[in-house]
Amino acid sequence: MSEPPPRSLRLRLDREALAGNWRALDRLSGSARAGAAVKADAYGIGVANAVPVLREAGCETFYVAHWSEVTDLLEYAAPEQVVVLHGPIGPDDVAFARETGVRPVINSLYQARLWLDGGGGRCDMMVDTGINRLGLPPGDVGDALVGRLEIETLMSHLASADEDSAQNEAQRRLFEDLAQQMPHRRRSLANSAGIALGRGYAFDITRPGLSLYGGVPRPELAGDIRQVAHPQAAVLQLRDLSPGDSVGYNATYTAERKMRAATVSLGYADGFLRCWSGKGALRFGEAVLPLLGLVSMDMVVVDCRAAPDLREGDWLDIPYDLPQAADRSGLSQYELLTTLGRRFQRSA
Repeated sequence: MSEPPPRSLRLRLDREALAGNWRALDRLSGSARAGAAVKADAYGIGVANAVPVLREAGCETFYVAHWSEVTDLLEYAAPEQVVVLHGPIGPDDVAFARETGVRPVINSLYQARLWLDGGGGRCDMMVDTGINRLGLPPGDVGDALVGRLEIETLMSHLASADEDSAQNEAQRRLFEDLAQQMPHRRRSLANSAGIALGRGYAFDITRPGLSLYGGVPRPELAGDIRQVAHPQAAVLQLRDLSPGDSVGYNATYTAERKMRAATVSLGYADGFLRCWSGKGALRFGEAVLPLLGLVSMDMVVVDCRAAPDLREGDWLDIPYDLPQAADRSGLSQYELLTTLGRRFQRSA
């Protein structure tokens, strides 16, 4: 069978921006070293694209959430550089960790016993300081099982780092108190937003994720973080609308005058969700092409009167400066990245 034709969606990745973002976050971490959260296929950027760039920039620690993410990551990172945040939930996870050499995060006494019963070894530990998701409750810190663990990095996770919240300082202080009660080699608390809170939150290793890929969770980072993901979609068809013609499902847009419209290969199956309907616009060079009607699964329609030279097969830019796109769409910057679909041809 011959090779399929080129895709009608593409995602250009700015390698220099990605490397520069990691270097900036590493610098802002002070004496701490920045790792990299590459879970969810590097926040939608693609592990195969992101991890080699991050390694070349100097990153030495990579965090995933699921055990199913490990195999792909090991093509680009050494086992001792890989940390699995969810930790083991059964003996199979323990056996896989020991076989591959990746490091689990222990989040509970149950996981501690699983790990020790399976042979133990180096691990990380998450203590809960107020987010109440994963993590060892403070009351369990003194348990004998904890004392038997070989903890490489003791970590916790900030719940409100993207806000000026008193919870941030409360979590930091509790983390320092808990750290004095158990042996460990390093400490880690700050995510991307936590790095912006100041070097008192950095400890020994930081865990940026969103800001590596162009997200700006706090205004202090705005001058240091550059856009990484630049998606584009191809024009499928041009058509002339007459007054009274409606566009798309449920006829939510009706033309009031003659106009030229373009149907574009982009939809909610690609992560361009219906919340963009009536709000978003694509671009052709400097021309702004507003969306008309509802976003469909595979298509959107845009007003292309501002681009009289537009032709079928031309590429339109999808504006994806993450803070601006979040303000316009109502989606979080995290959602904007991680919902980008698999039909995009990702290239650096």
